[in-house]
Amino acid sequence: MVTDSRLAVGDTAPLFRLDDQDGNPVSLADLRGDKVILYFYPAALTPACTEQTCDFRDSLASLGAHGYRVLGISKDDVATLKEFQEAEHVTFPLLSDEDLTVHRAYTTWGEKNLYGKITVGTLRTTFVIDEDGVITHTFYNTKAKNHVAMLRKKLGLVDA
Repeated sequence: MVTDSRLAVGDTAPLFRLDDQDGNPVSLADLRGDKVILYFYPAALTPACTEQTCDFRDSLASLGAHGYRVLGISKDDVATLKEFQEAEHVTFPLLSDEDLTVHRAYTTWGEKNLYGKITVGTLRTTFVIDEDGVITHTFYNTKAKNHVAMLRKKLGLVDA
């Protein structure tokens, strides 16, 4: 089911509790007080999603220096996320949303055009959430390539 009611800047980020690649629960409510970059990607261990995730991994120290925590969400099961984490040395939580509850809450599940064919799946989307749980930036239908560079530019992040 496709929805037109996308989340917008100023909306409160929907709360969730999902298991990470190690089976440990991660709750957005527990991250209040931190800035969070929350990105949804279609599938672990695929070329574009690997490129995007590794870009976040390689930028984690810099993003952290600006006070950001990074969380990735996909519909993959915990075992697949563990394989992905180990293969790519990912150092931040990869969260499993197999039943798509969080995807739907964030309006990141729907129709998309894949090489001219309409399919239903994860819409590659990133949200930036402030310390109070309010969405400050939304990036729907983003590209994996150079995503973090675009994000850094939009956030005005410059390293010394």
